[in-house]
Amino acid sequence: MSQFAVNLIFVLGSFVIYTWIAVWARAKSTREFYIAGGEVHPVMNGMATAADWLSAASFLSVAGLISAGYVNSSFVMGWTGGYVLLATLLAPYLRRFGTYTVPDFVGKRYDSKPARVVAVVCLIIISLTYVIGQMTGAGVAFARFLEVSADWGLILSAIVVFFYAVLGGMKGVTYTQVAQYIVLILAFTIPAIYLSLMMTGHFLPQVGLVGEHTASGMPLLAKLNQVVSDLGFQDYTADVSNKWNMFLFTLTLMVGTAGLPHVIIRFFTVPNIQDARWSAGWALVFIALFYTTVPALAAMSRLNLLETVFPDGTDKPALVYEERPDWFKNWEVTGLLTFNDKNNDGRIQFYNDGTLPTPDKSFDKAEERGWMGNELTVNNDIMVLAVPEIANMPVWLIGLMAAGAIAASLSTASGLLLAISSALSHDLLKNTLTPNITDKQEMLYARLSMTAAIIVATWLGLNPPGFAAQTVALAFGIAASSIFPVLMMGIFFARINSRGAVAGMLAGSLFTIGYIFTYLGIFFIPGTNLLENTPSEWILGISPLSVGCIGAAINFTAAITVSLLTEKPSEEIQGMVRRVRYT
Repeated sequence: MSQFAVNLIFVLGSFVIYTWIAVWARAKSTREFYIAGGEVHPVMNGMATAADWLSAASFLSVAGLISAGYVNSSFVMGWTGGYVLLATLLAPYLRRFGTYTVPDFVGKRYDSKPARVVAVVCLIIISLTYVIGQMTGAGVAFARFLEVSADWGLILSAIVVFFYAVLGGMKGVTYTQVAQYIVLILAFTIPAIYLSLMMTGHFLPQVGLVGEHTASGMPLLAKLNQVVSDLGFQDYTADVSNKWNMFLFTLTLMVGTAGLPHVIIRFFTVPNIQDARWSAGWALVFIALFYTTVPALAAMSRLNLLETVFPDGTDKPALVYEERPDWFKNWEVTGLLTFNDKNNDGRIQFYNDGTLPTPDKSFDKAEERGWMGNELTVNNDIMVLAVPEIANMPVWLIGLMAAGAIAASLSTASGLLLAISSALSHDLLKNTLTPNITDKQEMLYARLSMTAAIIVATWLGLNPPGFAAQTVALAFGIAASSIFPVLMMGIFFARINSRGAVAGMLAGSLFTIGYIFTYLGIFFIPGTNLLENTPSEWILGISPLSVGCIGAAINFTAAITVSLLTEKPSEEIQGMVRRVRYT
């Protein structure tokens, strides 16, 4: 059976399962559409939360980023730390409050329509930014594994999400995400185990990472350090120079991810507070199973790739281009792997000539070896997807990887789209503009909002902004500087009033947006930046990617100051806050 046929079986088979689950678990009321009826078992919700959390960025990009250097493990630390913040400081209390959405909590806690609307705007910006990446990631996976264009792959993904998200609502999405977690965790861990056994002899990749490289007899990380340094890169385990910025970046990821609305609403779906705590614990287990595997897969896939290009060692001639393996040819078609023979010797010279991340500035071997510049460009996003092919794994593992990559994209996309739909139908229409609509009408508007969100997300995926990477910084910045502080203060500081909440969200988010635009350009338009995005130009050494936590601090400061200078919240609101925390 051909590889294409195997891929087709795995992908279409998973789609059939998702659609069947949506039909079986279709929402029949607004409560089921928004929070799955509040009856999801903690283990199931933990699995669904993990699938919501483990987006295309986690599945496709994180291992690729860490493969470039272990300093990028700050992504794992920040995202996992953010989940711990969410699980311990927010989730149980939000569940006790009994609302459907994040703006719903903001509107009722602060008794303010303006605060609710500001929260809705922030939520939509955050969610739309993320959903572009998820839909695009699904399109890339389709393009490689099902041999269709990325555009058609994206459209097919949108159709599948339409069926199970619009029909099933949160109830259908929840149980579909359980299935998607199973698919994606198998697709990620089985190749990692296979690669660990092949390279180190250890079954557990986590053990293999600190184990011995079988072929050389050296510790795996020492062997990787040796290989990358021979090719002009810094040591894989090299330290980061700007620890201050790395600390702020990790903190921004933490508070930003703790404020992601599509994950927060998952804790509204369980029956009670105790189940919310258990759900958070189970989700952490399922997330940890993935993230503890990431560094091992990253290091091994990097070494595996370099050993493929230099089969006889880095001190010997590189692979002849005409003898390149089939996987190399397959990925060249996608444009994510490119070769340019600069010295016309017919061999693939892959080294850091100063144009790639983490260069070793003391590297001086290129000229004596006749190298005239790096000739191989590898998109980090393929480091996971290409592992089964590079390591010559069985064809069914490649099919499983295809299904897993698409599952990771669709699981988060459906959660984001549901968050947008809920914000529009429940918070903007039902609780702000048209409060007299019936439950049946609200359900209709919810499904129409979901449909509209899918159409917009599909269009943005087909026509992605050239600044997609920069908008991720904007999304994390807004989540960190607006959503997280207003939730924290709403739970733990009864004195914060509506004026303080609105002032804090506006001050924090506007500062963050302004700082990002200063370096990346107004609305990311080239040439409109006021300062160059270089470490020497960063104020106090803070990069635009790291400024979200500063925006959060400004939010806290502005909200507290304005609240103390204005009237106290009503006794009813203050009593409600005390009950949420202490009963």
